[in-house]
Amino acid sequence: MAELKYRRILLKLGGEALAGEGGFGINPSQAEDLAQKIVQVLNLGVQIAIVIGGGNIWRGKEDGLDHGMERVTADHMGMLATVMNSLALQDALERQGVPTRVMTGIEVRAVAEPYIQRRAVRHLEKGRVVIFGAGTGNPYFTTDTAASLRAMEIDAEALVKATKVDAVYDSDPKINANARRFERLTYIDALNMRVGVMDSTAMAMCMDNDLPVYVINLWHEGSLHKVVTGEPVGTFISA
Repeated sequence: MAELKYRRILLKLGGEALAGEGGFGINPSQAEDLAQKIVQVLNLGVQIAIVIGGGNIWRGKEDGLDHGMERVTADHMGMLATVMNSLALQDALERQGVPTRVMTGIEVRAVAEPYIQRRAVRHLEKGRVVIFGAGTGNPYFTTDTAASLRAMEIDAEALVKATKVDAVYDSDPKINANARRFERLTYIDALNMRVGVMDSTAMAMCMDNDLPVYVINLWHEGSLHKVVTGEPVGTFISA
């Protein structure tokens, strides 16, 4: 067994982690691949909670606000999109033999439990993966902010932000071949640079509560394993 640095983490995923071709919809094969990566780390004895976005189904700004939709309505639709993704990931995990619970910030009792902090912690202690859907349950807050909030509430030891790139860069590495890659950043540096991997509210919350943040590409083999065992990977953001 690998020696663990973190025994309870919160994994923040974008909706594109489940997306089909073109970045939209839910691809069952993609969900299965994602579940396998999570199971590999779960088998080390790590307790894992997950927050997943809904951008593969609904993008509130492009699909709603830019067409004149009211912000609260657009955000509520986004919350429901994250619930759909949460159920898809739950199904993929349970087909891998992993007991999983979806807990939501808005009540949809027919398909998921309402979020209760003590119950979420108990699920984790029993070895279940807990997926938090519907963000914070409030409009105007992103799933990044939901991830930082839930991480604090369940006393996670680290927040792992899985993105399309392998670290934080000072510009888009897909456009700029000379983009500077950062292995470490302070919270203040990340806020001042507006690095884009997390919104400022979420980053400030992590800073105020001294919660370490890792930015990794989950699809790089072993990246999540390296986080929980303390090996260098991606970008580490801390005080």
